[in-house]
Amino acid sequence: MTQSTKGPEAVQEAREELKRAALDYHEHPTPGKWAIVPTKALSNQRDLALAYSPGVAAPCEAIVEDPSAAARYTNRSNLVAIITNGTAVLGLGDIGPLAAKPVMEGKAVLFKKFAGIDAIDLEINEKDPEKLVEVIAALEPSFGGINLEDIKAPDCFLVERRLRERLKIPVFHDDQHGTAIVVAAALLNALTLTGKKIDAVKLVTAGAGAAALACLNLLVKLGLPKANIWVTDIAGVVYEGRTELMDPDKAQFAQKTVARTLAEVIEGADIFLGLSAGGVLKPEMVAKMAEKPIIFALANPTPEILPEAAKAVRPDAILATGRSDYPNQVNNVLCFPYLFRGALDVGATTITDEMEIAAVQAIAALAQAEENEVVAAAYAGEKLRFGPDYLIPKPFDPRLMLTIAPAVAQAAIASGVATRPIEDFDAYRERLQNFVYASGTLMKPVYAIAKRAKFKKIAYAEGEEERVLRAAQVVVDEGIARPVLIGRPAVIAQRIERFGLRLREGVDYEVVNVENDPRYRALWQEYHQIMERRGVTPQLAKIEMRRRHTLIGAMLLRHWEVHGLICGTWGVPTMHLNYIDQVIGKRPGATCYAAMNAILLPNRQLFLVDTHINNDPTAEQIAAITRMAARKMMRFGITPKAALLSHSNFGSSDAASAVKMREALKILREIAPWLEADGEMHGDLALDPTMRAELMPRSTLTGEANLLVLPNIDAANIAYNLLKTAAGNGIAIGPMLLGVLKPVHILTATSTVRRIVNMTALTVAEANVGPRAVEPTPPMSEIPFTTTE
Repeated sequence: MTQSTKGPEAVQEAREELKRAALDYHEHPTPGKWAIVPTKALSNQRDLALAYSPGVAAPCEAIVEDPSAAARYTNRSNLVAIITNGTAVLGLGDIGPLAAKPVMEGKAVLFKKFAGIDAIDLEINEKDPEKLVEVIAALEPSFGGINLEDIKAPDCFLVERRLRERLKIPVFHDDQHGTAIVVAAALLNALTLTGKKIDAVKLVTAGAGAAALACLNLLVKLGLPKANIWVTDIAGVVYEGRTELMDPDKAQFAQKTVARTLAEVIEGADIFLGLSAGGVLKPEMVAKMAEKPIIFALANPTPEILPEAAKAVRPDAILATGRSDYPNQVNNVLCFPYLFRGALDVGATTITDEMEIAAVQAIAALAQAEENEVVAAAYAGEKLRFGPDYLIPKPFDPRLMLTIAPAVAQAAIASGVATRPIEDFDAYRERLQNFVYASGTLMKPVYAIAKRAKFKKIAYAEGEEERVLRAAQVVVDEGIARPVLIGRPAVIAQRIERFGLRLREGVDYEVVNVENDPRYRALWQEYHQIMERRGVTPQLAKIEMRRRHTLIGAMLLRHWEVHGLICGTWGVPTMHLNYIDQVIGKRPGATCYAAMNAILLPNRQLFLVDTHINNDPTAEQIAAITRMAARKMMRFGITPKAALLSHSNFGSSDAASAVKMREALKILREIAPWLEADGEMHGDLALDPTMRAELMPRSTLTGEANLLVLPNIDAANIAYNLLKTAAGNGIAIGPMLLGVLKPVHILTATSTVRRIVNMTALTVAEANVGPRAVEPTPPMSEIPFTTTE
């Protein structure tokens, strides 16, 4: 694990830059992190009459007659309140409710992004816990659940306990129970690896706040005897008779002992659980622990002991921290979104012990499950098999939703607290799966690969272009890639200064000098050899190798001088594809190239082909393109469901374009029998399985299609741009070039900085998953060339 080697000034500069970036992020383009968006049309007088007076009276009367009808007619069943009084915010302490609002807004965003739950942050200016309970309890009619956040101990215990007694909706203090669930899952797996039994181990804590005590209470429910637990805090050991900094929740773990310090009680301990402060666990203490010690040093940002320090004295130790740069990060995001998802979906009236234990067991079991290809790709180079460095799943594992939410829902039903029990769990899991891949998670594994990648040199053909330079700054700041800018060094440097960027040549990026590069001779000579029987003379090869930046990038990629190429921010795709085809070529088995775009819509992700390459593809080409697109989607961990679109519905027209799509389906079923697909069909039928079932009950496509195959470039490009602009907030990934041998993507003249960054991450990911070189092309240093200029 690489630690920072930057000096104090560089570290301070990085902190200031992060602070500026964070303030800018929160201010622009709209202050804050979330907004309310209507889910119903309000476009005419009738809509207004239905949404408000007089139509709104109907659902009101229905709820008066049956309160459970609120789940049908309002958003309550998917609405959570995130509530704080700001008395214990992150590492900031008692900063008050107003200053806590950015944190609560952030939690609301996590609920939405990870689990599709609408969350509203409520910052309450009340420190008296009894009064705070009254305020929160009065809000019960508005929400389906309450997430308490950043309330100081011991007040948080009283507040949660009283609310759970009074309210008929789930109340969950994530600082306590979210941490406890993830810790318990990791600890159960650590015990499995060491061969130790939970009822026979000695556990010592550093810290006795809300999180630590919740962890201990949950572990007791899982079988850890209280007699085996030794608690320490800032005042020392929690012992019988102690009065300093004591409360009833802490006192239940008091031991009858003369020991007063962590150093005294740590001897012979099997488990250390730290939720306190950095550096409190010393190497000499670790040396006194039992064989195969389990050390959870969860203080942030500095753990109670750094893993390398613990390993130095106890190589047999199993470690976890709260940090992402070490294995076994204990992160609440593994739990709370999915626990609430399961609880809300069955209308749970509370969070029971059984529901929490179900979440623990689901997380623990998922870590022991067979490696998932999406997670493996996201963490390329890391060992992701159950073991000392993989106790709990990674945050990007798409199976978290599909595992935890159903487990919690089933536990709620078994506990008797579900007001809307789920009858068909297979159908429920299918709905969850549809959400997982429509929630904006598409790029998360891709970015994770890029940040951990070994091969990161990405060439940008338009290296002088403003959007490319701005994207390069983001790419460098995020550690996604090492930009290689093709252009004139002086022009690039001038524009970097003009745009106020911080990029430094030789430090942050490299330049391919189109006016004077030492590889020029070798490049033009090889290009001439490739193209001499296609009309390219030596003189033309020299000229082309000076002026065609995409050609230069393609030649460098041919020899892995760079690991990927981004081009196309000006010009038309076919112009760039010409050089890519000449120099890089197609993948083995590919019969054509194609372009695929992904659009991230509010409730789904759609992939469209072919948007930019083939004007009027044949049936054979459409079948081949569909297969390539489906394979690419599978690399994102998405199960493709292809709809071959047309103006015709299952034979309703014999126009040439309809017949072509019909024939393409026949070919597709022969060359890709594994792919779920159907057609030809209208676009609405592709996205509406109910309508499709009515029209074509025996359709071979189930659920909503996510791969839309259009009959020609006009239809594909128009559909893509309309969807992107009207419904997708301009958020798109692509175009992704299909069929090419090496990582190359041709963008468009309208590509935004964000899209260039996304495509850079994708290009890096492709360069680091699977063999780098499909063909044995030597590096430039090994290419012989003549001495003739």
